[in-house]
Amino acid sequence: MTAEEAAELVQHDDHVGFSGFTPAGCPKAVPAAIGRRAEAEHRKGKPFKIGMFTGASTGDSIDGNLARVHAIKFRTPYQSNSDLREAINGQDAPYFDLHLSHLSQMLRYGFLGKVNVAIIEAADITDDGEIVPTCGLGIAPTVCRMADKIIVELNRKHPKEIRGIHDVYEPADPPKRREIPVYTPCDRIGTHCIKVDPRKIAAVVETDLDNEGGSFTPVDAVTAKIGDNVANFLVNEMKAGRIPKEFLPVQSGVGNIANAVLASMGANKNIPVFEIYTEVIQDAVISLMKDGRVKFASGCSFTVSNPAMEEIYNNLAFFKDKLLLRPQEISNNPEIIRRLGLITINTALEADIFGNINSTHVLGTKMMNGIGGSGDFTRNAYMSIFTAPSVAKGTNISAIVPMVSHHDHSEHSVSVLITEQGIADLRGKSPMQRAHAIIENCVHPDYKQLLADYLTLGKGQTPHHLKACFALHHAFNETKDMHNADWAKYV
Repeated sequence: MTAEEAAELVQHDDHVGFSGFTPAGCPKAVPAAIGRRAEAEHRKGKPFKIGMFTGASTGDSIDGNLARVHAIKFRTPYQSNSDLREAINGQDAPYFDLHLSHLSQMLRYGFLGKVNVAIIEAADITDDGEIVPTCGLGIAPTVCRMADKIIVELNRKHPKEIRGIHDVYEPADPPKRREIPVYTPCDRIGTHCIKVDPRKIAAVVETDLDNEGGSFTPVDAVTAKIGDNVANFLVNEMKAGRIPKEFLPVQSGVGNIANAVLASMGANKNIPVFEIYTEVIQDAVISLMKDGRVKFASGCSFTVSNPAMEEIYNNLAFFKDKLLLRPQEISNNPEIIRRLGLITINTALEADIFGNINSTHVLGTKMMNGIGGSGDFTRNAYMSIFTAPSVAKGTNISAIVPMVSHHDHSEHSVSVLITEQGIADLRGKSPMQRAHAIIENCVHPDYKQLLADYLTLGKGQTPHHLKACFALHHAFNETKDMHNADWAKYV
């Protein structure tokens, strides 16, 4: 079928599951056609909105396109599109945030309603219902099994020879769930493809479209320093015997800080060649693999630039036994994370002086992207590290505040906080000890005294002053500068 013909199979009020994880592996032609259909229906005065289940963020053809035409009934679990973000914060697109490892099982449990249609990008499809995904798996196996009908985008940009790089596995549901038999990052436990009843495949749309992912911001002095601080901390932990001499698998979040951290770890020869067990495999991983610094990477998607994707496909003989893509309920599974002993490294939007982390909301109210998989990894890590630049908007925003304006990860789960200023090891410390460590080591010099003074305002084990704890946020709302926070206004 054409994309337009396939879009006619999706009805108003349907729940649609999309393949992919980040823009990697996401369908593009059919969602764009659904957007055009929604516009046409709206011009006629008819309603047209769909519920959207995705692996994580998607390309603009899904999230941006459907947000702009007001076609979103609801959306979960993670996003990073500016137009969708505007719709969410304007309450035009109802959005509920989820830990990424939870979505597939919540769908199977029936908590979120049925899946009417699955739209899947594939590198190959066979007559007997074998779908070979492209460069991102996400929730594709589960939505294919649950959907009444499946639309396949057969994208010729992705070679059939990618078959074998996937490990498709769904755990049984309680009460019959057994252990997931992944004991090293390179263990394969499933199939090379998604197997479906071919009678459910309602359309195949042939495309030849590039991934919609762009490159990340290049490493700068701040992100490079954060990366070096992480690498040096891990080396010292090895020397102290708190990390085994053969090292441990690493999980790293998405973005420019994550790329900088991995680059610094690769450049530090005191860190042995290491393995990765993560969600997103980024450009830095591919570079480190070519340099012999990463020996294996298991993830949910190739969240790489288009040149890096082309390099993987042009050198499949080299990469195929070093890379593995899994569904997100396996890549992010708490059981496996705990078993493998992952060193997890994620980015904070905001931290407070007691070690709590805000990953999602600007000034506590505006959704940025979502919690993603950071909670899956942080809560179950061998050692959980959060990174952030100490300031933003020049120095008008301090990323470290008295109390986070939205609470995603509690101090119980955060082992280490690292900024370009330095390292705060929070393990085994009381709230006051954590506060002193963070202020001394991680806070920008402009805000050290301000935050130290805050500690004198309250009492108790965690000495918050409930009138003053958001003074920095109030100052920014009123003057666009947190430097102007004044404790005297609240005390």
